[in-house]
Amino acid sequence: MAILDPEGQSAISASDPDWSRERKAAGAWDPPRALLASIRRYQDARGILAPFARKLAVLRHRFWSAVTGADIPINSRIGGGLLIPHPNGIVLHPGAEIGCNCLIFQQVTIGANDRGIPTIGGHVDIGAGAKIIGPVTIGDHARVGANAVVLKDVPAYGVVVGNPGRLVPEN
Repeated sequence: MAILDPEGQSAISASDPDWSRERKAAGAWDPPRALLASIRRYQDARGILAPFARKLAVLRHRFWSAVTGADIPINSRIGGGLLIPHPNGIVLHPGAEIGCNCLIFQQVTIGANDRGIPTIGGHVDIGAGAKIIGPVTIGDHARVGANAVVLKDVPAYGVVVGNPGRLVPEN
């Protein structure tokens, strides 16, 4: 259930990442958050020890990718606050852009075709088994239903379901 502000809009930001969504408790077995942490450590490595830190992050990324069964490239452009509660089978194209505070369930594919690569806005919820293919733009606060195949743009706050994906009219 979405959290709404007094105007009926989503209270979760589409532009300001909520890093607490990715935070892993010390010593907790939380493979999805550990996978995201390895990606963040690789991308944030700076200074004289950066080459060593990146190699260590790559090893951790490979381990957590195998454990989770997710194919999320280490150089992915992912905004902060991503939630992947069930990462098994998630496949992301390395060139795809994902906004902050998104939610991606299992078996989701975000991939390219010969025309382009998808761009996902902020605070987008993507249901299990959904496929987003090609030069598609998903607007902020949109929702993609389970097993939807999205081949066309989705506006902000839009809801798309089905194969091929079609917009659900607002009530």
